[in-house]
Amino acid sequence: MASSTVRPQDQDRFDENDVARRLLESSAKLSYDPATEVDWNTPLDKEFHGASPEWSTLYGTSYWAEMTEEQRKELTRQEAASVASTGIWFEMILQQMVLRDIYTTDATDPRFQWALTEIADECRHSIMFARGAAKLGAPAYRPRRAVVELGRAFKTLAFGEAAYAAILVAEEVLDVMQRDWMRDERVAPFVRTINNIHVVEESRHMKFARDETRRRLRNAGPVRRRIHAFVIAVASYFIVTSMVNREVYANAGLDARRALAEAAANEHHKSLMRSSCSGLMEFLASARLLTRPALALYRRAHLI
Repeated sequence: MASSTVRPQDQDRFDENDVARRLLESSAKLSYDPATEVDWNTPLDKEFHGASPEWSTLYGTSYWAEMTEEQRKELTRQEAASVASTGIWFEMILQQMVLRDIYTTDATDPRFQWALTEIADECRHSIMFARGAAKLGAPAYRPRRAVVELGRAFKTLAFGEAAYAAILVAEEVLDVMQRDWMRDERVAPFVRTINNIHVVEESRHMKFARDETRRRLRNAGPVRRRIHAFVIAVASYFIVTSMVNREVYANAGLDARRALAEAAANEHHKSLMRSSCSGLMEFLASARLLTRPALALYRRAHLI
């Protein structure tokens, strides 16, 4: 008589495939085409901010108090465009890591099909961010050359939990700030639409990244766990510290040297970043990825 007992590894595989199936179903029911959903044709109304003012790197500083309302709005537009440009940079890294991860996997596996769906989402998001930054009147902001080259190495070498947890870090930080921006009527309507699309679709990506991180860590030994905890923290540090390009201040018509100094000392912004990452840090702690060296980097990036 055949046994009805399901082996643990088979049950795990069923559960993982079930998650991917549900994500595929959700994507089929609730996805957006930014080309038609976002109002690209209406000219930019400079009466609006590009992001919630409270998220500006200068909000709460003496410089912010001296700025005119027009300067504040221009700064938030430049900062929002910089965040979008950093998003494009990391989404390109993400796409390459995911493609490399599934290169030899079973194409009939729901996880393979979800991975391609996620890549398709990221392609649309990158185009959406690029068009959004252009409409905000900003240049193509890029991370520093050294960070770009580190990203090149990371996308080539990172695998398993290091890749998926780094994806999660980038998306979690963006998710919290964009949830604020999409509800804020002070923010330009087309930017709010962009943020809403990204929040809805990235919620599925974050679910997959959490599940993949846990799965890849299931049989990880202590040495591998410590190494990858540090790699994830390094990636997180450079992602977060690259979000607002130092050139945004000059492009907003401000004294760049003074703005950089006050932004670096802005305790309000540091506190906002820490609070936005509380859920992320809880997840990393539950996955035992908050080692002492990793914590030092998270503190330096004001994520904890």
